[in-house]
Amino acid sequence: MRLSPRAATLFAVAALPLALTACSSGSPSGSSSDTGTSAKPAKAKDLNAGLATGTELKKALAPASTFPAGFTLEADGASDSGGQFLAPSARKTAKPDCTKLEATSWIQVTGYEGGVSFAQDDYVNQDKTEELAQEIDEFQGSTAGTVMKQLQSVAAECATFTDTDAHAKVKVAGAATTGLGDEAYTMTLTSGAWQNGTTLIAARSGNAVVTVLSTAGSDNGAATAKKLTGRLLTSLKDLKTA
Repeated sequence: MRLSPRAATLFAVAALPLALTACSSGSPSGSSSDTGTSAKPAKAKDLNAGLATGTELKKALAPASTFPAGFTLEADGASDSGGQFLAPSARKTAKPDCTKLEATSWIQVTGYEGGVSFAQDDYVNQDKTEELAQEIDEFQGSTAGTVMKQLQSVAAECATFTDTDAHAKVKVAGAATTGLGDEAYTMTLTSGAWQNGTTLIAARSGNAVVTVLSTAGSDNGAATAKKLTGRLLTSLKDLKTA
């Protein structure tokens, strides 16, 4: 499994528009200057209001004690957007790059680079034959729902693809999943060239999308992926209600 942590582009901060007031030498009849008052500029809406920063989301990631014995943190797989929000990215509408389903930050297969804030890391066993990756992204407006819908399209468009390591045929099966967040979707990747398959779960909680990857366990990573997703959703809820 390839590592693909998102780069935290802290310089691309989503700036709020500034309301400008125009000054003129004369005011038309009936304007506010006739009454001795001045019009107040409209306050710009903060599209990031209520969203958690990357620094906050990092605290919601499952700790090392959550993972199976023998799993350790991959240092180069940990990343977050820090205390500032990133500029929202537009979705790339080209055909999805199905090989992104092999990477840890697989949410990018939807065409979105990710949210305006994020945190992620991943853990591997001693032999690096099994992996568990976790990521939380916060999105503005209704984008989180759009991301979830796009995942269903990806499952159909990437029903079969060739992986980048063994150059083997990979089959993808996707299905809606109940009992996780506001909505959830699971994809299972299998190949005759692999010893074990991969389970990917995406779950939305409000404006946040939790994504998990697991190859741990003899069930294509299904049980460990579901357990980790549930843990992240609980931690995220606690973070938002604290």
